[in-house]
Amino acid sequence: MRSVWKGTIGFGGYAIAVRAYSATEDRRGPLHQVHTADGGRIRYQRVCEVCGPGEEEVPAEEVGKGYALPGGDVVVLTEEELASLPLPTASSMEILGFVPPARIDPRYLIRTYYLEPEVASTKPYVLLSEALQQAEKAALVKVAIRQRETLGALRVRDQVIMLDTLRRHDEVRIPDFPFLHEEVDLHLAQVREAARLIENLAGDFDPARLGDESTAALTALIEAKVEGHEVVRPTASAQDEGVEKLLAALQEGAHARTGDGQDGEAQDTPEAVRKAKAAEDKAAGAASSAAKAVARAHTAPKSRR
Repeated sequence: MRSVWKGTIGFGGYAIAVRAYSATEDRRGPLHQVHTADGGRIRYQRVCEVCGPGEEEVPAEEVGKGYALPGGDVVVLTEEELASLPLPTASSMEILGFVPPARIDPRYLIRTYYLEPEVASTKPYVLLSEALQQAEKAALVKVAIRQRETLGALRVRDQVIMLDTLRRHDEVRIPDFPFLHEEVDLHLAQVREAARLIENLAGDFDPARLGDESTAALTALIEAKVEGHEVVRPTASAQDEGVEKLLAALQEGAHARTGDGQDGEAQDTPEAVRKAKAAEDKAAGAASSAAKAVARAHTAPKSRR
């Protein structure tokens, strides 16, 4: 695994050096966007709305962050400027206090990271882990990950200290549904029967036993289409077609230049000149199409936000 953060946890007189690793990973489905007519992959490019359509893709090194001002101006910020922001928590977690883990509202949870101690910090790391377990508390911390400071909670699972990043208070919505302002008439017997049903189905949380029916159904659908030969083989790429058109246009231009003259001598008759000019225009158009096709072929899929 690749660490996403490296720094220290200040605890008592210790500076516990740790590395943070993502505790989860997204399992993307086996599907991707294609053109339904021929099965070709749909590609997205980094384009600038100011430069306009038809311009070349913006190089990655020219992509930065920006803050839009009310009047329409934009404050452009480079990665170097963002990295230079004075954030002490970018390399050291600040412990703000301790609370019972059950008091942390699940709505505030964002992402979980495993914290691994550096070799020299193993003993104070285990000390903090044992202390949190015995006190039955979670440590509230402040930490900056990827240049963004966030709140977090340190808790222990299987002897490993985990960091849960937390949303801020103004990022959590408060529900205001109509039924919350109404009186709902329930009989005590109904409530007891519902509670009994819950108790009969109660058990331990074991996600491994909970199947993924959507993936199973998708797999069955794909297999059925394969067995029924309902598949599409994408044709030659636009890149290859563009190159072929360019070569054909250049060859046509060469023939127009030489005409029917012997030994390849150029014929300067008006008709020959007209044909050569038309072939040159055609070659230029084919070259433009080929260049755009090459750019599309070398562009990785990008998510539009």
